[in-house]
Amino acid sequence: MSDSAETLHHRIDGAADLQTVVRTMKALSASNIGQYEKAVTALAAYDQTVELGLIACLQQPALRISMAARQQQHKHVTGVIVFGSDQGLVGQFNDLLAEFVQKSLKDELGNIHIWAVGERVANQLEEAGLPLAGTFNVPNSIHAITALVEQLLLASESACFEGDIHQLYVFHNGETGQLGGYQSLSRRLLPFDEIWQQKLRSTPWQTNKLPETLGDEQLTLQALIREYLFVSLFRACAESLASENASRLATMQRADKNIGEMLDELTHTYHQLRQENIDTELFDLIAGFTT
Repeated sequence: MSDSAETLHHRIDGAADLQTVVRTMKALSASNIGQYEKAVTALAAYDQTVELGLIACLQQPALRISMAARQQQHKHVTGVIVFGSDQGLVGQFNDLLAEFVQKSLKDELGNIHIWAVGERVANQLEEAGLPLAGTFNVPNSIHAITALVEQLLLASESACFEGDIHQLYVFHNGETGQLGGYQSLSRRLLPFDEIWQQKLRSTPWQTNKLPETLGDEQLTLQALIREYLFVSLFRACAESLASENASRLATMQRADKNIGEMLDELTHTYHQLRQENIDTELFDLIAGFTT
């Protein structure tokens, strides 16, 4: 009986240590979520500034956005950027995203170039038969997102310039507002359709002093377009990381609850076993005294 009590004691200590680790991971995930959500919120002001610049440019006579890539005469190729996860304890985060990408691109098979962010989602896409043009590491902090986005812009801009792709999409997971909930999202970044351009051209300026562009108007427009793409990719990456940590937080909360219930059960069993041992020893003493 004493061996069983000792075993239970070790199990209780092990479960308590595991619960400490789980709670630490919960705190880290919650902290990361706050950072990424704040980054997305902070982008809103910069995004508005870039949009105002585009409005100012597009309201200039004879200035229009055209694709930097050469117009394709013989092929119709779509560029795709997919933001996944390289860490565990996120459930079906990569599986659902890869499935969503596959379904969304079912009519484009054989005519797509995919840049995957994360080895795990890259493997999922390859197993689904989708061609990869490149794989990038998932940023491990808010400060590493900028470098990743710059790499993605260089890769996609080079493909556009060489005429390898004529349109660009981004796929990622985003939070749903429920605890641990996320959904797969997609957005077309290029080309800029005429409806979107017309909307910007018809947007009234905020004051009665109409804006003007300084220097080369086309170069200014190209710089603003690049900033627009930068903001779009940065937001997609930050939202993906926030939803990844939200999924991990929900997993850790379930684990914390299960460990807590197991600890209660083990502690109850341990105390019950100790009481039985004490009762047995008392009965033996009484029996020895009365005989």
